[in-house]
Amino acid sequence: MSLIALSATLVFVAVAVLISLWQRLGLEKDIFVGTLRSTIQLLAVGFVLQYVFRSNHPLIVLLMLSVMIAVATWNAGKRGRGLRGIYIPICIAISATGFVTLGLLLTLGIIPFSAQYIITISGMTIGNAMVVSSLFLNAMNREIEAARGEIETLLALGASPRQAIHDSLKRSVKSSMIPTLDGMKTVGLVQLPGMMTGMIIAGASPLDAVRYQILIMFAFASSAALTSILLALMSYKLWFNSQGTLTSEG
Repeated sequence: MSLIALSATLVFVAVAVLISLWQRLGLEKDIFVGTLRSTIQLLAVGFVLQYVFRSNHPLIVLLMLSVMIAVATWNAGKRGRGLRGIYIPICIAISATGFVTLGLLLTLGIIPFSAQYIITISGMTIGNAMVVSSLFLNAMNREIEAARGEIETLLALGASPRQAIHDSLKRSVKSSMIPTLDGMKTVGLVQLPGMMTGMIIAGASPLDAVRYQILIMFAFASSAALTSILLALMSYKLWFNSQGTLTSEG
């Protein structure tokens, strides 16, 4: 895509701004900031990835993965405000998910040990784990508020915090996985995923693009389950104080 063609895509931003002005939504500043930030971030990442792919050095690849995990943890952790120490279980869950998925892909010989494959696939997996973590925390906060009376009753009857919050954890885990599972059910029928579309536009065979997309979808399903379950097991105590009762922030 030429720079002229790329610049022409700003017409989509202009349409969004005009609609905001027309309906007096007040989103013009957010649209402008989002457009500017996304452009700068993507261009910067493009230059960085070009260097990383050329060097293919294991330490540089590990550094890139660490930065991805750190940013994902910080972003997902904002959904858990009021929960002291929530960033640690999020970081562990996302890291474990990313490295388990990557380890299986490399061990089984599905992808080669190359920065081009490792970073791109890990980026998608870590990004999916970040979204799942955010959805889980949102769901848990709603569950705690909705089931507070039930949980406190179970605690009063002698249940442990884990037993009292078990049903809320189950519902939150299921809720966090809904987008991933719904995406698997409708992929190819309702939408053509980004990776598959990008490969086809770049000139790859549609069948090759489908094979890689199947790989990503299966990895997403596994990473979503692993992330949500790990996060549930490591974080549920944060909704209780040292006396084993629900915190006021829950």
